[in-house]
Amino acid sequence: MARYTGPKVKLSRRVGAPIADIPKHTAKRQLVPNGIHGYRGRRLRDYGVRLNEKQKLRYHYGVLEKQFRITLAEASRRKGNTGELLLQILERRLDNVLRRAGVVRTIWAARQMVAHGHVKLNGRKIDRPSAQVSVGDVISFKEKVHTLIRDSMESIVGHQVPEWIEFTPAELTVKVIALPSSDQVPFDVNTNLVIEFYR
Repeated sequence: MARYTGPKVKLSRRVGAPIADIPKHTAKRQLVPNGIHGYRGRRLRDYGVRLNEKQKLRYHYGVLEKQFRITLAEASRRKGNTGELLLQILERRLDNVLRRAGVVRTIWAARQMVAHGHVKLNGRKIDRPSAQVSVGDVISFKEKVHTLIRDSMESIVGHQVPEWIEFTPAELTVKVIALPSSDQVPFDVNTNLVIEFYR
């Protein structure tokens, strides 16, 4: 399976926005392009603006181009606003739910935890980070990663769990209690530009 394994801060720098909520990505100096002149005077045309917005969304959720196209096709098939449905599908990915609950610091750590078989969905082991989580689903963890999760939670003190997720720290369980809305996504992206890119 193909996946990006290179430097992640380079992706934040490329799109000009932090793609992860950790200091390494959110520091102002990290978003300035490299080099003596640092892309001075570079202006994007319409195509470049739309491409940049699409890449920003892809990098934030750790999704490859083919997966992203499939997700967009699924969102456009459903009834409703395609942009909001796209964000809803991406937010309900298993790896993203773990990140939003504050169990891990980054989407990449969440993917690794799921892929290594440490996560259970409704009591059954699951190893697909892209699995869609529905309302009422309960996510739990194998006992051997409980200490790792608690250490990770201590390193991100002050993390705000979104309203559509119910996290119980004592039992280390995550429950999805509602569908996420676009205003609950803590990432600034213009989905209209993303959809226009593919038209």
